Amino acid sequence: MEHPSLPPPRLTPAERVREMWDDYRHLITGPRLLMAGAGLAIAIAVAAYLMVGASGAPRPEAVIPMATPLPTSAIPTAEPNPILVHAAGAVHTPGVYLFRGEARVLDLVEAAGGMTPDADYDRVNLADTLFDGQWVYFPRVGQTEIPAPLNGSGPVGSGAAVRSGPLNLNTATPEQLESLPGVGPAIAAAIVEHRQRIGGFATVEGLLAVSGIGPSKLELLRELVAV
Repeated sequence: MEHPSLPPPRLTPAERVREMWDDYRHLITGPRLLMAGAGLAIAIAVAAYLMVGASGAPRPEAVIPMATPLPTSAIPTAEPNPILVHAAGAVHTPGVYLFRGEARVLDLVEAAGGMTPDADYDRVNLADTLFDGQWVYFPRVGQTEIPAPLNGSGPVGSGAAVRSGPLNLNTATPEQLESLPGVGPAIAAAIVEHRQRIGGFATVEGLLAVSGIGPSKLELLRELVAV
């Protein structure tokens, strides 16, 4: 009579581990163990490199190009304003003279050829500053019709010298006419010639018939002359 086979005895955990070691220990030889260790070291090194490269490696900084400064051009200097000044009276060449920038009465005297021998030097302020539209009269010795020249004690910015009264167009000499603003030798001679031809001016407006005198110049002379 056959006896039924008994089940194999149940192994304890320790016995099972020992059994598995007996089955696979022949595979763990020296060369294989070295290869496994080398492969594990390579895997760890690759993993460490990838981790450092992803998070800890320094990133190149963005280079922001610097703006190139524009060339600074030299600031243009303002050109001095030209001024027109009328020289009249005891100078060799009365007339209107152009100056660029600041000028003095001395500059006007030189431009007009200097003062005549009969000029009253003591009544002329050669250091006075000129301004645009100024009329500078250079008096003669003993001349009383113009008590003070413009460049003397007259108010700054006035358009004519201080007078004792308006200049009479019918009796004024050419030299006296030249003392008027905007009137040079040519216009003064034209006034005298026209006055002689018509027998004298009846009104100040009659100056409009003189060559070289227009409405604007007439308005400049209106308060300085009479008939």
